[in-house]
Amino acid sequence: MADRQRTPPRATRSAGQLPPNPPTPEQIRKMEIARLKAKAAAQQAQERSAPAPVAGAKRPISAISASNAPTQLRNAAAASPQKRDQNGMIQPPSNDYIQPAKKYARSEFIDYDFSKMTDTKGGFLSTVDDPHNKAMWKGMPKEEQKPEGMTITDWERERIRRKLRANRAGPFEPGISILNTVNGKEEEDEEAALLEAAENAEVENGTFKGKYGDGKRDVKGKCRECNSLEIDWKWQDIFGISVCNACKDKIPDKYSLLTKTEARDDYLLTDPELKDEDLLPHLERPNPHKQSFHAMQLFLRLQVEAYALGPKKWGSAEALDEEYEKRRETSKARKEKKFKNKLNDLKKRTRVEAYKRARLGGGADAAFGQKIKGRYDKHEHEWGRSVLDPETGMTRKRCDECGMEVEELEL
Repeated sequence: MADRQRTPPRATRSAGQLPPNPPTPEQIRKMEIARLKAKAAAQQAQERSAPAPVAGAKRPISAISASNAPTQLRNAAAASPQKRDQNGMIQPPSNDYIQPAKKYARSEFIDYDFSKMTDTKGGFLSTVDDPHNKAMWKGMPKEEQKPEGMTITDWERERIRRKLRANRAGPFEPGISILNTVNGKEEEDEEAALLEAAENAEVENGTFKGKYGDGKRDVKGKCRECNSLEIDWKWQDIFGISVCNACKDKIPDKYSLLTKTEARDDYLLTDPELKDEDLLPHLERPNPHKQSFHAMQLFLRLQVEAYALGPKKWGSAEALDEEYEKRRETSKARKEKKFKNKLNDLKKRTRVEAYKRARLGGGADAAFGQKIKGRYDKHEHEWGRSVLDPETGMTRKRCDECGMEVEELEL
């Protein structure tokens, strides 16, 4: 029991002795200064006692201090001077060498226009991130993309300016001249004068038909219906016809627009003819069904009728109607022939079924709905009415086709 270890007695607080107070900030500062001075003195003493460097030998870590460290030393702690707080403690070094990329350091956040991004099945990207990706430019021309560095407000203003320039409206509308012009030329030349004189003679004789056969003269800059100077310049550039907006709304039989399908079906024009812009110019507008579809092509009714009813195509409206009726009869005959072929095929298959039924029925005519058995068909019993046998007390039933009898015991 004497060698047994014992727990030391609990320390008792003697009378008059209090626990030590925590160090004050001033004491902590003095302690830290003393520690740093001792550390600096130890490093200096170690440097004095360090041996001279030998060529080709690696220097010890003690030979490299903060005072004589090379400039290429990657030490983030030495990037900024040591700063102390009010308690004398050294603050952690700032990350002066760790800087963001230049394109991210300009602003606090990255601004992306999500309306201009395209789902490329690999993430939403913009044309700025991947300008060489063909999927980015699908469905829209490159000039419609917002230039890099332009704000949304400036880009909307630029788009309005481009739209006005394309429509030749607003500040881009050509000026109106009150001078008498011949074919849009202020200086009258000899050829234009002769042409005007010939047209005037035809007008007086009542034989003038005009370019499109409606008896109207085409003068650039003047409406061909009311001689107004406020014409639609976009139609002038595309269709080559001078007409004002009021006359377009007033005379839809001549100045309405036809789609490509209507021009092909109603006037029996071919695709090569509709694609020839010199023959039939067209106006393109966004597809109303879906924006990603091809642009809708609109043709002027006056030009379509002048070509379709002219001598180069059908010659007259009666010839066009005859061709339309001829094609409709041909289409109707083709459909009837197709229907007859299907009907004959159905009759052949019906005859084969009737022949099979007659053959399997033993030569007798089989009525509709009657069951006919073939040579290799499986027999199915058709039991008659059950009859009670008084001798055995069991019920007996018989197959009507094969004559097989079975007995059943009723419980």
